[in-house]
Amino acid sequence: MAINVRQVYANLKHIDEVDSVTGAQYRQSAQEVLSESSISLARRMVIADRLMEANHFLGMQTTTNGDSY
Repeated sequence: MAINVRQVYANLKHIDEVDSVTGAQYRQSAQEVLSESSISLARRMVIADRLMEANHFLGMQTTTNGDSY
């Protein structure tokens, strides 16, 4: 099955709009892109940056009162 990098990127861009199960699936798809050596390094770096932003956002959403996640 071919990985659609553009779709993975778009999904990560809207990860804050979906439920936690769908968000986990989006993250898993991003990890698959990152592990696929046939995808250019530039594209993998873009996905990695977007995934990092999504994870940071999740951390900010799920922590309160100085707690860490």
